[in-house]
Amino acid sequence: MTGLRPWIARRLLLGAAQTAAVVLLVFALTEALPGDAAVALAGDQPDPERIAAIREAMDLDRPAHERLADWAAGLLHGDFGTSLASGRPVSTYIAEGLGPTLLLAALTVALLVPVGVGLGVLSARHEGRFTDRLISSVTLGAYAVPEFAFGILLVTVFALRLGWLPPTAVGYGTDLLAHPAALVLPVLVLLSRPVCSLARLVRAGMIDALASPYAAHAHRYRVPGARIRYGHALPNAIAPATQQLARTVDWLLCGVIVVEAMYVIPGLGTVLMNAVAERDVPVVQGLAVVFGITAVLLNLGTDLVTRHFAPRTEVAA
Repeated sequence: MTGLRPWIARRLLLGAAQTAAVVLLVFALTEALPGDAAVALAGDQPDPERIAAIREAMDLDRPAHERLADWAAGLLHGDFGTSLASGRPVSTYIAEGLGPTLLLAALTVALLVPVGVGLGVLSARHEGRFTDRLISSVTLGAYAVPEFAFGILLVTVFALRLGWLPPTAVGYGTDLLAHPAALVLPVLVLLSRPVCSLARLVRAGMIDALASPYAAHAHRYRVPGARIRYGHALPNAIAPATQQLARTVDWLLCGVIVVEAMYVIPGLGTVLMNAVAERDVPVVQGLAVVFGITAVLLNLGTDLVTRHFAPRTEVAA
């Protein structure tokens, strides 16, 4: 534990540097795109004078490094900036999109952990038998199907043909919790691939742990099989699975653009797409900061969990 605090400090410094690099990269790429917010606001047949006036009003005529410096200075005080397209605070866009994305992520993770870990444990307990082969085959096949293809299949069957569920979330706004039927199909699509990868990781980890010398030693001392499986093998299998889970949560919180676009869910992915289309640099930058900080915190938490469940595992500094 003596080296834990310096390790956390190094991770936080590295995360801050990574977040700054992401922001700079997004700013540079957005600046390189043809056109800007002034062109988008000027209409289908823009007048050069009108474009110049809009650019001056938005301070777009200033050098890029000056605009970046002003935005970064405001960010240190919690100010994400102002949208170039609407004049609204960027934090408002983030707050509006965060609710639906958080809801989808929470529901997905709440189902992902018990289902993925349960399938992995069940498969490991019946290694080489019919149950193991069935779970492995189904998870491998499901993982090979892209999200958009699986989403279209679900809409075709359960929405269009059977009429059990709504095909999209159009008309429900951001209060999706009041309309749970609109969440079923998106959550199933989001679960399809992570469940497969998590189950296979848990299975492989448990099989390796059960075949280790300490498990054989525990068997010789007549330690109950359930205690070996769930008290020793499962924690060692959870350590690598936790890293996959953190990547999945990061993927969910950063806005699953394909799923949100397919089911017309007004989450962070939709906010990001609209901002890129309008060349709304402050909104894109604000989302990049949120995504970067989320990834840093999740990776830090993952390493802490890994050190707790598998202290023999060396975590890179």
